[in-house]
Amino acid sequence: MATENQQATAALHQEEGMTPRRIWKVFFYLLGLTALEFIIALVFVHGGIIAKGPFVISIYIILTLIKAYYIIAYFMHLKFETPGFIILISIAMLLLIYFIILMFIEGGYLMEHLFE
Repeated sequence: MATENQQATAALHQEEGMTPRRIWKVFFYLLGLTALEFIIALVFVHGGIIAKGPFVISIYIILTLIKAYYIIAYFMHLKFETPGFIILISIAMLLLIYFIILMFIEGGYLMEHLFE
């Protein structure tokens, strides 16, 4: 019985961080980031102000990773987890970023040597 009460208290404490106000705040952050991506794509790139290339792709990746952080932290409740679990997920995220960088390097090498 005591174990159930402790689990219920822990679950309630964990869910206290996500208030409707915070949910809407995160929603508008995500909406703003998505709008920024559309502005870059439709106004700057399509309008010819910025040429599509590694710089624009890097901006898209950075904005996507920021959006992924907000989704994972708040909607998947990672921000309210134990520090050990957060560190574990952060290491996996760093490895994912490292993998993306390696894919860019490999893609550049293939473009350079495959299509000569």
